[in-house]
Parts: sequence; C-alpha cells; structure tokens
Amino acid sequence: MNVFTEIRAQVLGALTALQQAGDLPEGIDMDNVTVEPPRDPAHGDMATNAAMVLAKPAGKKPRDIAEALAAKLADDSWVTSAEVAGPGFLNLRLSPEVWQAVLRAALQQGRDFGRSDMGRGRKVNVEYVSANPTGPLHVGHTRGAVFGDALASLLDFAGYDVTREYYINDGGAQVDVLARSVYLRYLEAHGQAVAFEDGTYPGDYLIEVGEALRAEVGDAYVDQPEAVWLAEVRDFATDAMMNLVRADLKALGVEMDVFFSEKSLYGTGLIEEALASLEAKGLIYEGVLEPPKGKTPEDWEPREQTLFRSTDHGDDVDRPVKKSDGSWTYFAPDIAYHYDKVSRGYDLLIDVFGADHGGYVKRMKAAVSALTDGRVPLDIKLTQLVKLYKNGEPFKMSKRAGTFVTLRDVVDQVGSDVTRFVMLTRKNDAPLDFDFDKVLEQSKENPVFYVQYAHARISSVLRKAREAGIDVEDGTLSQIDLSMLTDPAQLSVARKIAEWPRQVEIAGRTNEPHRIAFFLYDLASELHALWNRGNDDPSLRFLDETDPAASQAKIALARAVTVVISAGLGILGVTPADEMR
Repeated sequence: MNVFTEIRAQVLGALTALQQAGDLPEGIDMDNVTVEPPRDPAHGDMATNAAMVLAKPAGKKPRDIAEALAAKLADDSWVTSAEVAGPGFLNLRLSPEVWQAVLRAALQQGRDFGRSDMGRGRKVNVEYVSANPTGPLHVGHTRGAVFGDALASLLDFAGYDVTREYYINDGGAQVDVLARSVYLRYLEAHGQAVAFEDGTYPGDYLIEVGEALRAEVGDAYVDQPEAVWLAEVRDFATDAMMNLVRADLKALGVEMDVFFSEKSLYGTGLIEEALASLEAKGLIYEGVLEPPKGKTPEDWEPREQTLFRSTDHGDDVDRPVKKSDGSWTYFAPDIAYHYDKVSRGYDLLIDVFGADHGGYVKRMKAAVSALTDGRVPLDIKLTQLVKLYKNGEPFKMSKRAGTFVTLRDVVDQVGSDVTRFVMLTRKNDAPLDFDFDKVLEQSKENPVFYVQYAHARISSVLRKAREAGIDVEDGTLSQIDLSMLTDPAQLSVARKIAEWPRQVEIAGRTNEPHRIAFFLYDLASELHALWNRGNDDPSLRFLDETDPAASQAKIALARAVTVVISAGLGILGVTPADEMR
C-alpha cells in the first residue's frame, strides 16, 4: 500500500472531475502532478503541486485551481482538510483511517510491504567489485561490494529482474605479474631464497598458493624458463585468487549470479564482433589523435591507429581500440564485454566503479550508447575512498596483504552487519570515514546501533506480551481496532511507516541505496521518541498486561515498525537484531 500513490490517484480523479465540469480544459498533461510530504509537517500530511504545474497550460491562476481542487477533495473520506498555501500549493490532512490502513497493510504483507512493481520485470545487470584477481579484496572493494549488493537488492525489491555480476580482469598483464609472484613463492616453498622485485606482489597471502603449486606439480617448474611455466601458473594462481575473492565476498554476505572472465573474450571473435557492430554504424576509423593535455594516457600514440568515434555519443575525444602494432587497447575488451551484456537482453546496465575510474565513465557510456543506438542506458556509479581509523589513529595496513587493509580485516573487526550498514551511511560518491571504535558504540550517534536497538526493543515487547498470554501474531494484530492510536507521537510513527513504499521507489529510481539507511534511522528515531514518551506517560507504553486490547493496538504499531526495519535491513544485507548484546 503506497499512500502517496493512492492520494495522487485521488487528486488526479478530482482534477478529471474539474475537467468534466468545464473548470479545467481537456487534454492537459498531468504527469508532473506530485503528492509529497510537506517540508514542514505542521502544514499537513501531504502536499500537491497540481495547481502550480497546471496553471500555465490551463490558462488559470494557481490559487483558483487550488481552491477548486480543495473543494473537490473535501468530499473524499480520506481527506479531512485541504488548505491552499502560498501561490497555489495545496496541503492535505488525512483521516486516522488512512494510517490505520497502512498499519494493517504492513502487518498483512510482512516484509513484502513496500515492494514495488516500478521495475515491471525489466532485466538489469549490476556489475560490481570486479577487482583484479591478484590478491584479497581491500577496503575500497568492500565499499563497492556493499553498495553494489545493496543496489541489486533494492532494484529487486522495486520490481526489477536483477543479475549480480563480477567481471574477472584475468586478460591483462597483471595476471602475468601474479604468476611470476606465485612462482617466487613456489621456489620459496622448495627452500630457495627469493627477492620480490618492483612490480611483483610480496603479500603473505601468496605463500599458501606457492605451497599449493608445489603440492600440485612437485619440482617440475624449478629453475625452468618462464616459457615453460607461465601459462599454467597464471591459470593456477588466478583460480586460487578467485577462490579467495569468493570466500571474502561470502564473509561479507555477497553472492554473485555470474562471474564473467575477460580472458573468454580473447580468441573467440567477441571483440571483433563488437567492433564490427560499431564499424557498420560508421563509428570505427583509422586516424591520429591530438596529443592530450596534461598526463598522457597509456593508449595514446603519435601515429595512426584504429579509433572509436565516441564523440558522436557524448565523449570528449575519440578513443583508440587497436594500437598501431595491431594489439587491442584495454578499452576494446571492455566494449566487447558490454556488447555481450547487451546481447543477453538486459534493459538496463549498471557498473559500480572505484573513484579512480572516473575518467572512464564517458567513454563507456558512449560505447553502450553506440552499441544499442541509445536503447539500453548505462548508469555508472563511482564509490569514493574509505578512510579507516582506530583509537583515533589511521588503521594500519594488513601484514598479510602487504600494502593495504583487506575486506577480511574490516569484517573480522566489526562483523558483516556493521560493515555493510556503515558503508551505506554516506552517498556512494562521498568520502567515508570508518572509525572502528565509533561504529561499535551503543549510542544515538551510531546509526547501526540505533536502528538495531529499535528492532530489539520491539522484539522484547513481543516476547513479554506472549509471556503474558496476549496474542500478538500478525494476523490477529491486523484485525484489531486501531482507533485508539491518536497520540501525535503514535501518528508520527504511523506516518513514517507510510513513507516506506515511496522511499523504496525514490531510492530505486535514483539507484541510491543509502536512502534506505537514512530512512531506517529516521524511523528508528520516531520509535525511540515514542518509547521515551512512554517513560513519562504510562498510557503510551506498548505493553499493559491489565489492558490486552490497548496493548494489542499499540503493539500493532510497533510490530509494523519492525516489518519495515526488517525489510529495509534485508535490502542492505543486514540481519535484524532481536536483542542487543
């Protein structure tokens, strides 16, 4: 039940009645008519901009339309008052029955309350993490993994058919470096002294891989030239690293639907097929690019090479896809990969990149636009850096990783639930400070604790009510008389619950799962405020064993809060707490 959608439908119905009465012209576009919470709650429960957006096409003054609309809405049983404000905004106050209907819907639908059909089953591919398979995931990957996973869950909740995908970057030079690093550990496992040169990976995590390689092949590669072992060790090392990555993701509660190998693009004709598609549209040509200003990118050459006319699709400059020596640039397989995604029938593509890939956004969007003639949109989300602190000091690097703090370091310190929630307390493109001490504080300043505490408080009430013999099953609570819920603090909680379906659609439309975390904090604040009022006013306490009927009504309100918190935390990938430890 989306109250905002239903009230908007009633506003549109009243406007249609005005058209039929000749008070508004027929055929005017009403798509921009909105119903939203007023900026100041004192002004009412909802506000509509109908008169403001229809005044010009209707050739009327906004206040005249607003007053006529107010008169029509006054006949609606859900509307207790409709007041014109300012130049023509209309503020609506709704009857208590509206909020009672919301609570009943929440109790009847459970965690499906707020689910939307906005996506209409459209297929969405969300690609995230996609780290080079050269080591364990670090804290930057953690933020991308949490954001991408929550976004995928959000879109699923909003009615999309979602695929979670990881692109394995196993086709570039970095996997050769990995193979050489593992070979050094392999020699070390045979008792040889080794030195890690610049560019190799010295992390301790490769010790086990080197030992596993020794167990697999014995001394077959000892003192052999690179040509003998490179390809086999590369495959062995890549598989070992991807097993490590999968284990790291599992520790964070992330499960992928698809792992796509970059290597599978080479020698299969997929790159050639993708570029042929662009060439058929006149978007591939031979040319020489102007020298770039500032830092020279690795794919620029002062000689003729094969170029993609990406400027025709919004990019700043055309981009090389093949070097003058005939080898592919790093951009070519990325085009082919997205060509493959498009061929799988997705209606929307979403890529989650680290902040260091900001310069890659325009060219990738241009490629997808060109491949699909603008039919399939690509949204690229950048996740900014995470700064870690402990005891007021920057958190030191992981000895095991060698150069960075790993995902496991973070999860082992605070757990998956805290890690995920905290990573979503900032918009994805805003920097995030992660303080290990603060995220474990039991205070209002810690949003993880504050939301979990609200859920745990209500779970405690439900347990005590059952022990007192009061029926608090959802089926029972959804049928009881809720008319006694009249206190402003109670109604404030009910109004916040009513916003949940709207928040899901807004977050899903903007691809911003952090909005869910913000909303849950606000809902928890409303619950805690009502709870604290009960300390001074016994009539507001949720449980009164001497008055089961009143208790059931108040517990119905509280239980609806946990329904929403549980659904919201489910989107974020966080387990609701039934008790605090």
